[in-house]
This record gives sequence, C-alpha cells and structure tokens, in this order.
Amino acid sequence: MQDKQGMSSSLPIEVCLPDLLAALRKHGRAVLQAPPGAGKTTRVPLALLADESPGKIVMLEPRRLAARAAAERMAENLGEPVGQRVGYRIRGDQKISAATRIEVVTEGILTRMLQDDPELPGVGCVIFDEFHERSLNADLGLALTWEARLALREDLRILVMSATLDAAPVSALLDAAPIITSEGQSYPVETHWLDRAPRGTERFEDRAAELITHALAETDEGTLVFLPGQGEIERVAQRLRLPDDVRLHKLFGSAAPKTQRAALLPEPDSARKLVLATNIAETSLTLADIRVVVDAGRTRRARFDPGSGMSRLVTEPVSRAEADQRRGRAGRLGPGTCYRMWARAAEGALPAFAPPEIERVDLADLALNLAAWGAQPAELAFLTQPPEGAYMEAMALLADLGATDAEGRITAHGRRLARVPAHPRLTHMLECAGPGAAPLAAILSDGDPMRGAGSDLEKRTRALRNGTGDPRDQSALKRIGVDAVRFARLAGTARQDLSAGAMLALAYPDRVGLRRAGDAPRWLLSGGRGVTMDAADTLAGARLIVVAETDGKPKDAQVRLAATLSEAELREVAGNRIFWEKTCVWSRRERRVLARRKERLGAIVLDDRAWKDAPPEAMTAALMEGVRDLGLAALKPTKAFRLLQARARYAAGAGVRDVSDKSLLDGLEDWLLPFATGASTLDALAGKDLTGALRAYIGRDAEQVLDRLAPASFNTPLGRTIPIDYGGDTPTISVRLQEMFGVTSHPVVGPDHLPIRISLLSPAGRPLQLTTDLPGFWVTSYADVRKEMRGRYPKHPWPEYPSVADPTLRAKPRR
Repeated sequence: MQDKQGMSSSLPIEVCLPDLLAALRKHGRAVLQAPPGAGKTTRVPLALLADESPGKIVMLEPRRLAARAAAERMAENLGEPVGQRVGYRIRGDQKISAATRIEVVTEGILTRMLQDDPELPGVGCVIFDEFHERSLNADLGLALTWEARLALREDLRILVMSATLDAAPVSALLDAAPIITSEGQSYPVETHWLDRAPRGTERFEDRAAELITHALAETDEGTLVFLPGQGEIERVAQRLRLPDDVRLHKLFGSAAPKTQRAALLPEPDSARKLVLATNIAETSLTLADIRVVVDAGRTRRARFDPGSGMSRLVTEPVSRAEADQRRGRAGRLGPGTCYRMWARAAEGALPAFAPPEIERVDLADLALNLAAWGAQPAELAFLTQPPEGAYMEAMALLADLGATDAEGRITAHGRRLARVPAHPRLTHMLECAGPGAAPLAAILSDGDPMRGAGSDLEKRTRALRNGTGDPRDQSALKRIGVDAVRFARLAGTARQDLSAGAMLALAYPDRVGLRRAGDAPRWLLSGGRGVTMDAADTLAGARLIVVAETDGKPKDAQVRLAATLSEAELREVAGNRIFWEKTCVWSRRERRVLARRKERLGAIVLDDRAWKDAPPEAMTAALMEGVRDLGLAALKPTKAFRLLQARARYAAGAGVRDVSDKSLLDGLEDWLLPFATGASTLDALAGKDLTGALRAYIGRDAEQVLDRLAPASFNTPLGRTIPIDYGGDTPTISVRLQEMFGVTSHPVVGPDHLPIRISLLSPAGRPLQLTTDLPGFWVTSYADVRKEMRGRYPKHPWPEYPSVADPTLRAKPRR
C-alpha cells in the first residue's frame, strides 16, 4: 500500500509518525529514537511535507554520500527528479530550485546558514539525522540552532533523530523535548565469532581476506565488509580470489559518485554483490541485496594532539554500538548472517559507544564559529563540552592567524575566514595569497591524491594544473580540481605570485621546518616538534620546508606532505612572527657553550650572532645541558672511569649509589659541576680524567664496600695487576694463556666467590678461549688449543701438562 506521497507505508516508522507530528506541532521540538531500518531518514521529512509543515525542511546528514542518497530516494518516492521538491546541498555539488521544500545538507552548510542569518528565514524545521554519530558539526549546529530558537525564532521546529544514542540527555538539552520511540524493521541475524583471538603475527588484510572468503563460501547472498579505510580496502581487494558470480564494489568517502551509486544499486544480473566499505555504510544508506556482513572490527578516527597541533587518523577497535549497527545491516531485507573478526570473549572489552568528535578532533573551526557567533562554549547547549586544552590550543591558533584579537573576539579578518567552508588555516591562506592558493587548499582539504609519490606538494599542484601524473590518480585529481575552482571563487582579492611553500607557511606558521645538522633528513619545526623524511625523497636535502601532513607520531614524525621555500619568501610571508632573543646554550656541532643573539621563528633560529659578557652561571648550566643531550660518552670517559663505574653498578643496592649513565646525567650538578668551573666546551671536560670526580661522588664509605664486593683488579701468578671488567653480566679479565700456567684453582670475587670469566689470549693478544673453570679447561679443551697453537707460535711454550708448568710471558730461549 502507498500513501499520497508515493511512499510505502509498511515501514516501522509509520506507526509513530502521528505522535511525532503532534509533538512537533505542540512543542516545536522532539527527539526521535529509531533503530536502523525503521525508515526515519526518508519517511520523516516526507511526512512533514505531507503535513504541510510551515517553511522549508532542512535535514542534516553527517556524510555527503548519505545526503545525496537520501535526497535521491525521497525524490524517487515522490516520482520527481532531485532538485524539485527534494534537493540537496553538499560541498561542491547541489541540486535545488525555487520549488525545493526539503533540503538535505551536510552539517557545515547549516552552520554557515546560521552565521549568515541566525533567524534562518524561510526555514520551518531543522532535522538532525544520525545524531548518535556525534559529529562536531552536528553538535555545533544543534547548539547554534537551539540558541537561535530561544532568542529569535520560537516557531522554529527542531527534530533530533538517532539510532543508538540515549535520548534522555538530548531531550534534557532541548528543555525536556518529547521523546518518540520507533521499533525497527530488523530480521534475525546469526552472528559468528572467531574461535580464537587473532595472533599478533597475522597481517590484518590476510585475516580479513580469509574471513571474507569463508563467508562467501558459506553463504550465497550479497556481502558487505567493513574495513577501516581506503588503503585496507585496496589491499584486501588485491588478496581476494573471487568466484565468477561475485561482483566487487569499493565504497569510501572519496570514491567517485558513480562508483558510490554502483555499490548501492542492485546488481543488474544474477551476480552476487560484494561491497568493501568504510564506516560510511554503517547508517543512513540502503545497500541493495545485502544479507551478509563481515565486520573486521576496526574503524578510523581523527585524533588531535593539542601539544603538537597536528591531527592524525588512527585505527581503533569499533564500539559495541558501532558493531551492532554494522551487524544490523545484514537484517534489513531478511534473515542475515554476520561474521565478526574477533573472538566472542573480546566483546566485553570494546567501548560501549564511539567517543564524540568534539572530544578528539581539531577544534579550530569550532572556535572560529563560536567567535563569530560571539559566545563561549559554556554559554551554548553542547551535549559534550569541548576539552579545555584542545579548545585553548585552537584559540591560540586563531590568534596566531589574526582571526581573533587579544581578548578572543573575532576580527574582520576572522569574519572573512569564517565565511569559507574550510579549516581556518586554509581560509587564512586563501585570504592572504588569493586565488593562486586554491589548488593547494583543495589538495589539503580533500587529501593527498598521489599517495606514494613522495612528499612534494609542488608535484601535486603541477599534476593538478597540467593534468599529468599516474593515471590511477586522475579521478582524485579531477575531484580536487572541482574543489579548486570553488576555492578560487571564495579566495581573497590578493593575487600574489607565491610558491607552494610560501603559501603553506601562511597556513602553517607553526610547521616551518629548518633542517638540523647532520646527513639525515631531519628538521626542527617552528612549533618545536621534530620531523624526519625518507632519505630518497626529493625534498630530503631542503634547508627550509613547510610541513602540511605527517604520520602524527609525537616524536620524529614522518613527513607525508610538505613544500620548500626560501628564507626570503619566509620573511615575506611570516616577517611579523620573527623576533630576536638572547640565548646561552651548548652547540653539539662545536662542542662548546655558545652565547648568542638569535633571530627566531618560534623554535627555529634563522640568524645567530655572538652575545658578549654572558653570565658565567648561564654558561655552566648550558654546559651541563650539553652533557645531558649528548650523553656521558661526550665526556670521553677514560677506561679507569668506565671500570670504576662498572664496579659500582655491579655492587649497586649494597650501599653503593646508582652510577648508571642515566643517573650520572640526572645528577650532573652533584658530581661534575665542581670540575666544570672555567670550562666552556665539552672538549675541555673530555680532556680531564673524571675518575676522581666519580670516586668523590661514590664516597669513601661506599668505596670500601666496593673494594670488598667488587675488587678492582686481579693479580696474576707473575704479580701483574689486571683490571677486572664488571661491564658485562659476569666479571671478566683478559690474560695471556701462558701467564696462567700452574693455576689450579679458578679465580673468584666477592663474598659469594663468584667465578671470574677469563678470556685467555694468544701470544699475539687474540682471544683463544672463554672459561669460568680454568682447571677444567686444562684437562679438556687445552689439548685442542695446544695442538692448533704450537705450530702457529712455536717460539712460545705449550707444555703438555699446563697445571704444573711455570707461568711465563717469555718465549722459549734459543738453542
């Protein structure tokens, strides 16, 4: 049966639509709880349209693919093309007209609508679909929409729709909004787990391909596979050997629209559908023919480190809510099957819900929008308040870009940035550099179109400009080209002829890198972090670079995208951030303390001049830091120093203090400082024998304990004193074999009589044998050594019975 809108009335959501419409008419707000398959995404907006809801209906979707698919489905149910009564607006694409009453948009578009006019003229209802995904823009959009309703538009209706989220907190946020609950349309899904947890040595893609092959062999229905990202999708696809009746599709956010649609539509023949997808397929989308789900149990989330100012995508286990969402995809059309790539026992360790984006992503765009709105986070209705550290980091960035003033108020420049739908870094670059920055902004916004092509961003912009490059990259370059045209329209009026590096320095003033000394391609960034690069990369020899993307590691992150620039270009675009300071630090290269006046951009030094009359205490402190950074080896410890240190470490815990390298570096002021007076270079210290300093640090009483537990030397039968080396796991001496003739009791040390390991040497001083049982050596292995050595060293004695021979260091007398 169909209603007058041409929509099937068999969907579970139909039962609660009268209550939902009544709640919106009476209260102007509501929260709809409806599990996947209930039909909320396509049926609720059409029901509001049929109910003659006043004004336009704006529905927010968290993903572009879902927004376009929802609009197409609703238009199809109305028997109309998209762009008539139902249309959509997403980044870089829109289909709307004067007749459009239902407009499906991605979330950032609503934010810009509110910033342009908080009254939202002509809009009667705003729907937040899939709110359980807790995207940052959804949280922000709801907060601003609710504020607009309270202050300006009492008649504005707000509907929050969610599949798995606890509705009570959202209801409380919206002043006790009515909660309407719908049953889902879900068939039984049989779930299978692995018999055991995957071994750490097993490759993720191999395990996934094996499980997919198993699922295809056990079932004969369409299969949907959830993988973390595009890279895993491509690698798993390469490993699969599919039956002839299986047709493979790849579904991810940056795939071409044609490719995405093909994954959603039924197969035109009797082939089975196999879709390898990211979490884009978890909600909103309806995939035809799917009755089997294979869940690899991983998802990719953006994580932001406030300390480094860099975001990175990390692969994490799915939450239980996400796993249930994925499992439910198998039960949309009939009884289904779900294969989970983890053991059942591991299920309890999964988090209950995915963390909201506001807790884990870069908050620069949020901070800019709130500055433009003129509010602090605590003044708005956020379901989760942004973390203070990340928010303050975002505000510091806005101030650095000139988007806010010293009091955090938005500037005229900041208002211009807020009008462009992109990260504030990129909008600042577009505003300052003009349309010429549009290709670079599009690449940075969309993601690298040429993975594996090195780090040089200039190579990407040339390929975009000239249409060159690997044919496999052309679809991504084409998509980025469309965005570049859009960015060019939104750019500022300035038309500077800047290199990619200079433009990038406008966007990332904290990521200008100055190459460190040494052969390895390593840079110190102006923000204080260190980065490295593959030595074969074309940018590996550059002195100055600007880094756009790294692998996100907190230490020595690998550069993924960067560009070079000259110092003149840097001064042109970042001159207002360059300053002079006096420093007194040690130089690893010159191995001495340098008192300098330095011209800096953040953490990097562009010019360095002598600073006369630096305070002596600063010189000494810098010298100590030099020792710490270079390590104890920089002092060139003598053999006597290392032997004493090894003895003390051997006896540690028996009243002898810790003198490991780490402990000595931590306590430099206690033992080295008295000997550093007047020294301004590490070489000056390295030229001294610091054994006395170490002995004084150990102390007289502890040294007596040391002599008892770990004597410094061993006296040979000839009366020679040989130092005992405690540096290894066993005390060791090295001695000529002939010097130990006649020894019938193995040497020991300490009250526990621990055998000394003896390295027996040839007459030429080369090791012949290691032993901790010299008497046993005489009666066993010595015969073989004697047989081999006496021909090589005929002038030296090799008696048949060494245990009764006289020790000697002399050769045989001439006959």
